[in-house]
Amino acid sequence: MSEKVTIGLIQLKCGENIDQNVQHTISKIKEAAAKGAQIVCLQELFNSQYFCQSVAVQNYDLAEPVDSPTLQTLGELARSLEIVLIVPFYEKAARGVYFNSAVVFDADGTNLGTTRKNHIPEGPQYHEKYYFVPGNTGYPVYNTRYGKIGIGICWDEWFPEVARILALQGAEILFYPSAIGSEPDHPELSTRRIWEKAISAHGISNGVFIAAVNRVGQEREMSFYGGSFVSDPFGDIIQSLDDEEGVLIQEINRSQIDFARNLLQFLRDRRPETYGPLLKQEDFN
Repeated sequence: MSEKVTIGLIQLKCGENIDQNVQHTISKIKEAAAKGAQIVCLQELFNSQYFCQSVAVQNYDLAEPVDSPTLQTLGELARSLEIVLIVPFYEKAARGVYFNSAVVFDADGTNLGTTRKNHIPEGPQYHEKYYFVPGNTGYPVYNTRYGKIGIGICWDEWFPEVARILALQGAEILFYPSAIGSEPDHPELSTRRIWEKAISAHGISNGVFIAAVNRVGQEREMSFYGGSFVSDPFGDIIQSLDDEEGVLIQEINRSQIDFARNLLQFLRDRRPETYGPLLKQEDFN
């Protein structure tokens, strides 16, 4: 396996027509593959607008099983293009049980498994606790044709524990599909820079590459700021997109992981026997 691998991130606007969103995404996946992308990641809940802005029982109808026609089509697309494809989607696991998930297709179209979002936020226009059960898959790492990868879905990406667990299990690239934008209680505030800083910092503390992909554009009352990026094991942003649709293509060299970890020996000097407080629910009284 070559140390070099090319990442493709698909940052798109979502309209109200799901079929059109899927076809638009497929065209961009093909574009990314034509430009050399070997691992392609889509944005969180890629095929619909961000429905969590409001509470409505009919939105449960947007969920689909992991073997739905859409996902079968994308698995076949991964096989035909010989790419690893990360597809975040609204998963119907059972009657009345829904997850915010991402399935990973290897370059031969094999379904390698599903990561389910563990940390579920709740706030103005981010009503995710109504729609999603907290994940039960843990933090799997996928050994793909082009390298070992881990996934944290949106709110998961803010938690350093998630990145550390994935890195300890051998992940070399952490993918973070996201849907993040305006804060309705603070319309003057953009979280883009703190989002970028917090997530790229995981690359420093774990000696890994970061690939974060966000949606973009206006959807009802919310505006998503894009800003998808790839950062290296020193936390430097190698390439990023602005606030328009785009396909980010970036080659990385995984040998940089060795260099970073040999210089900054965070994994060697861990003291897990002292981390007991992390496993307790803190009493702030």
